[in-house]
Amino acid sequence: MKIKNLFLPALAAFFVFSVISSSGALYAETKPNEKITQLVQGYAKEAVAADSGFKRFSADEGRKLFTASRMHSKKKESRSCTTCHTKDPSRMGRTKVGKKIDPISPAVTTDRFTDPKKVKKWFRRNCKWVLERECTPEEKGNYITYMMSL
Repeated sequence: MKIKNLFLPALAAFFVFSVISSSGALYAETKPNEKITQLVQGYAKEAVAADSGFKRFSADEGRKLFTASRMHSKKKESRSCTTCHTKDPSRMGRTKVGKKIDPISPAVTTDRFTDPKKVKKWFRRNCKWVLERECTPEEKGNYITYMMSL
């Protein structure tokens, strides 16, 4: 157990840095945002606590979560993250009532995923709206990993 506790933060930081570094242009020359790294490390700890077989976050799984649509059980309407955020995370989105949403991509909206309270609030709201449940720590980590890979 102690090995996991010491290993996990290093693994999460390495993985986030690897994803950011391999994504190209904007992040190739810069250090990953410490607040985002800490957030992802926290989700990694939670993911291991929930599933001892958890290895790492997946940008591909995050992309699948972002683009997947599902039918709402009561409203009978198709919902996905792209309903409001568009299929291109670097573009401005709109809520169902027309309010503008800054691009979800941290490459465009640089303070995205840097305020843990906001991240918690929006994951809770949006996961319940799209999935009709809260997202798991692994889903949250995958989602952020995908956004950081763009």
